[in-house]
Amino acid sequence: MPKKDNMLAILWMLNSGVKMTAKQISEKLEINIRTVYRYIDALGASGVPIISDPGHNGGYSLLNNFIRAPLLFDIEEKKALLHAAIFAKEAGYPLSEALGNATSKLKMYSNQEQESVLSRHLAGFEVINRMGDPSIQPVLAELEQAVANELSVEIDYRTRRDDQPKTRVIDPYGMVYWNNKWYIVAFCHLRNEIRSFRVERILQIKRTQNIFKRSEAFSAREFFVRNLLPDLVGKDGLISLIIEGRSEALDDLCLHWFLGHHLKERTSNQAIFLLEEKTIHTYVPSFLLSYGKSIQVIEPQSLKEKLVGVVSELMEYYQL
Repeated sequence: MPKKDNMLAILWMLNSGVKMTAKQISEKLEINIRTVYRYIDALGASGVPIISDPGHNGGYSLLNNFIRAPLLFDIEEKKALLHAAIFAKEAGYPLSEALGNATSKLKMYSNQEQESVLSRHLAGFEVINRMGDPSIQPVLAELEQAVANELSVEIDYRTRRDDQPKTRVIDPYGMVYWNNKWYIVAFCHLRNEIRSFRVERILQIKRTQNIFKRSEAFSAREFFVRNLLPDLVGKDGLISLIIEGRSEALDDLCLHWFLGHHLKERTSNQAIFLLEEKTIHTYVPSFLLSYGKSIQVIEPQSLKEKLVGVVSELMEYYQL
């Protein structure tokens, strides 16, 4: 019997729930006992959870419910995994090679009809993301290992304001993919606080032997979102930003990652946001300029003046 048939036969024998010795398997399949050992090793190396109990009553068995649990996926589960893989690949997922191998196995262990169904569902399913820098892939892979093993890393990191990178040691707590960019949330030994770093600004990364312990309750996602979009409920000094305009433009504005978080009220031709005055003057003008005359700021007056000032500076810059 071919090797693959013998290995499959061993798998089904062990799946019966009866513990079997190598000698019993060799007698049933009429093969050498050393061949049984090799096949058992091969099955284990391919991920089959074979349990080996030594001793007088020992033998081989399979982890409970192995065949019925995640090894076999139905067609909907396969489709979902293949679609998810497309999303992950487009986001620059660091383990893309392993992901490709896994999806290949999903297709390999499908019959002709299942392959046809999967091909139809994949043919019309596309995810288009902004082109990422392939040079960050090794950095992402290194960070993923460091997060999982709780190992500190030394990085050369350059912020937007720095001319030269600074070397710092960080304890990476978690990776976050947001708005087409990868971030690492980590404890920075240089600043002695938890911060988020853009992965594309890490110029070099080196493992250290330092082990850290991350709190089980810590969530990189919560930390990142809380810093990006702080909760302003009950905070003093908030003012209303009232904008009128075309419904489509207001819809888009209300879905903006920053302004949408501060939306207070929306009607067919008006949107009201609640923000700090400093934030309105610092960030909002750049958000609004791209909407041109499709929207109009009603309040506050100070923002109108700020917009006029920004446009005047641009006109002067381009000498119009």
